[in-house]
Amino acid sequence: MGETILKMQGIQKYFSGVHALKSVNFDLRAGEVHALMGENGAGKSTLIKVLCGIHKRDGGTVEYFGENVEFDNISKSQAAGISVIHQELNMMNHLTVAQNMFIGREFKKNGFIDDKAMEREAQKMFDKMGVKIDPSVKLGDLTVGKQQMVEITKAVSRDCKLLVLDEPTAALTLPEVEELFKIMRDMKAKGIGMIYISHRMDEINRISDRVTVMRDGEYVGTVNTAEVTKDDIVKMMVGRVIMGEQKAASNCPCDAPILLDVQHLNAGKEVKDVSFTLRKGEILGFAGLMGAGRTEVARALYGADHRQSGDIYLNGKKVKIKTPEQAVKHGICYLSEDRKRFGLMLDKSVTDNSAIASVDDYVTAGIINDGKMRDESEKANTKLRTKTPSMEQLLKNLSGGNQQKVIIARWLMKNSDIFIFDEPTRGIDVGAKSEIYHLMEELVSQGKSIIMISSELPEVLRMSDRIIVMCEGRKTGELDISEATQENIMQLATMREEN
Repeated sequence: MGETILKMQGIQKYFSGVHALKSVNFDLRAGEVHALMGENGAGKSTLIKVLCGIHKRDGGTVEYFGENVEFDNISKSQAAGISVIHQELNMMNHLTVAQNMFIGREFKKNGFIDDKAMEREAQKMFDKMGVKIDPSVKLGDLTVGKQQMVEITKAVSRDCKLLVLDEPTAALTLPEVEELFKIMRDMKAKGIGMIYISHRMDEINRISDRVTVMRDGEYVGTVNTAEVTKDDIVKMMVGRVIMGEQKAASNCPCDAPILLDVQHLNAGKEVKDVSFTLRKGEILGFAGLMGAGRTEVARALYGADHRQSGDIYLNGKKVKIKTPEQAVKHGICYLSEDRKRFGLMLDKSVTDNSAIASVDDYVTAGIINDGKMRDESEKANTKLRTKTPSMEQLLKNLSGGNQQKVIIARWLMKNSDIFIFDEPTRGIDVGAKSEIYHLMEELVSQGKSIIMISSELPEVLRMSDRIIVMCEGRKTGELDISEATQENIMQLATMREEN
């Protein structure tokens, strides 16, 4: 590690009276990966937005390569060599991959945009990274993980001197994570400094040199990664040690009534003859690699995607579910992995987002009882410890983890029987994860049932009573938690169909 290339001192930021950053300090050296950690709402993303010019700071100083700077917008910070990969994807789904890669710096020929030249250059970048993506396809046709890899490739393709990665691996497969780390090590060798924001402790231990922890908008401390344990960092983040071990045995009685029975579900190439049951009070985990078809099963079951064939039984009675509205009426709710695209109204309040699925429950004689709706929304969010200055706060001003909690509050208000949690803790810190785990356990103790889709095997093993494993659209195995291990799950997750 070389010279200090960034020094932020005494950074202050206010939002509508909320003191979001309270005299925060942070520095970065050349050739260093410096992890920035803290619970959701701790101020990490706000600090980065101050750095790159999205937010104007209200106090403090920023030195970049020894000079005092204040970037007015993100274009100026990019021109200075600062690239940011944000936690939430900020690309244009209607454009091709290559067009997204070169937006604002398009290749031109005879005065016209040269799409073919951009596609060739994008392909070179992907080949260098070992990423298999067609540059000519529309970005919106890719999975969340592939979209994230496009954004990563776009960022590292610039001549950057400082790279910020905000939860870059949240939607990546293990091979994609390894490839990212390889690229990061190459960048370290070139003297590029990186700020790495992640809640995955194993990643922090593997890739970072130092860790700075924030809590409630304040600077807690900076430590050398090699000199501290995972528990030390967690304690700095939340003030307590959070332990999580694999569940030894199912908490759901083997004779619990079958609430949901799905038989021979088919939906395009992604879902091939999938059958499973869900018992009352059970957490049924769905494991598999990216592209295995887990989300597609959930969306077909929920009526969000077209189901070609297959039968669905609730409490032994065959039901027709062709739309999400019908699923909700049958007591089934779905929390999407892509919360910003499918779950949130960012320009609406916390109350509006919480109550959207149950507005009819607060209507009397054609008039909405706003007071009651707000009170019930507040109860649900208080139960989840959602961090918001008020119920009228716009959702876009909350952290990603707190946005996720608002969606969960929505379905708590609806009092659903079956909860489908698709990557419920994606991009969420260890403290918020623990709260969501406790919530899930509380739901099943009340007789609710949960389908949990997760790419994190420790999470699957900690929470599930039973595990369905998928590969390439097929169910390849079913394991009771007492016999499940990471090894046998991965074996089933890579069990491709023989031709």
